[in-house]
Amino acid sequence: MDAAAERSLPEPGSQGSRAGDDIEIVVNVGGVRQVLYGDLLSQYPETRLAELIGCLAGGYDTIFSLCDDYDPGKREFYFDRDPDAFKCVIEVYYFGEVHMKKGICPICFKNEMDFWKVDLKFLDDCCKSHLSEKREELEEIARRVQLILDDLGVDSAEGRWGRCQKCVWKFLEKPESSCPARVVAVLSFLLILVSSVVMCVGTIPELQVLDADGNRVEHPTLENVETACIGWFTLEYLLRLFSSPNKLHFALSFMNIVDVLAILPFYVSLTLTHLGARMMELTNVQQAVQALRIMRIARIFKLARHSSGLQTLTYALKRSFKELGLLLMYLAVGIFVFSALGYTMEQSHPETLFKSIPQSFWWAIITMTTVGYGDIYPKTTLGKLNAAISFLCGVIAIALPIHPIINNFVRYYNKQRVLETAAKHELELMELNSSGAAEGKAGCSRSDLDSLLPDPAGEEGPSWGSRLKISHSDTFIPLLTEEKHHRTRLQSCK
Repeated sequence: MDAAAERSLPEPGSQGSRAGDDIEIVVNVGGVRQVLYGDLLSQYPETRLAELIGCLAGGYDTIFSLCDDYDPGKREFYFDRDPDAFKCVIEVYYFGEVHMKKGICPICFKNEMDFWKVDLKFLDDCCKSHLSEKREELEEIARRVQLILDDLGVDSAEGRWGRCQKCVWKFLEKPESSCPARVVAVLSFLLILVSSVVMCVGTIPELQVLDADGNRVEHPTLENVETACIGWFTLEYLLRLFSSPNKLHFALSFMNIVDVLAILPFYVSLTLTHLGARMMELTNVQQAVQALRIMRIARIFKLARHSSGLQTLTYALKRSFKELGLLLMYLAVGIFVFSALGYTMEQSHPETLFKSIPQSFWWAIITMTTVGYGDIYPKTTLGKLNAAISFLCGVIAIALPIHPIINNFVRYYNKQRVLETAAKHELELMELNSSGAAEGKAGCSRSDLDSLLPDPAGEEGPSWGSRLKISHSDTFIPLLTEEKHHRTRLQSCK
């Protein structure tokens, strides 16, 4: 008998007396044959491969609890798993860490690590970031599906006020829910544009009229249009506030704060105009009213509620704080350097426009940002050379962070589209998997969705991978059921 046969596993049910370090383990994962040694696997005894060393002593029941099939002739274990992921998982026995191969789904790879009983602590940090990102996407899909199910479902236990509140919230917050909701959203969008145009047109002197004191004020027609728009904005805000499920969260939301700032100056100005004259001088009242009217520009930000592009741009800028910070730092350094050089070089000219270094800051800002008003300019040769260098440096400094910002914008925009499509696909899968009456379908969908949502306590149980089958049913490799354990080797290869 050769040395390889001596190192082979004993027969099932026999009591082998040789040390596990001398045993060879032959595994066949998805058609890829791999020979592993006992001394290598025994480094991590809690893993599935290490448990194969002593499984033959427990008979076929123990063997088939660990693998999908076993060939007694070749003494070879068969696993119906992903061979590419397995090649990455066994790196833990050689290098003490696992690197995820490019192109493998992080969620599926995590499921493979759970199957082979390899702890996630061995996964490299760079791969953990991909897993966390994919997990966040899955949670976002679950939230989107939950919102859609909440819109479709009708709770019979709710009262009339609860159902009415839900309908009003859906009507105002989800334009895609119905045709009238879409019409109201378009009308609100047009009124925002009209109120912004009225605010600008009201400042044209030719369209203004004189009041009793001879002061120019807005035309009464424009004021009526402004009042109508403010009335619509007020009604819309109050309805959304009363119908919101969480009123505190609604009131503290950024876009809702913008809505308040858009309508509040109108009522404060109205109050000061009619009641303020009794408490303060008329001049102070007019100044306060003018200052509040400037705040009407906040209503233009209401467009972000109806524009996904503006929301994506806001998110891209938020994710690009580091690049924007570098841009401001480059400009600040350049402004300080070139303004000091410009002031020093222009002191020899009798008609210099650079009176001080702080005054030169303004010249450096408009030069590096390629604005160039022309109110301050160098007159000496060295000053013009300094201006040319500052101009070139400003162009380079501004152009550097543009590419990362554009990438963040495109990445987020594409991600939102993918998540939206994935949520719709998830609903289709739930509808196909559900059976029975319409009430039974809704219950099944919600239970499936609950399995997608993460544990509120933040703990990952052993069934985390199995709960992800719904969203990854096209790529998940299921384990064999209990009645399919005793398959033939030919069936396993197929």
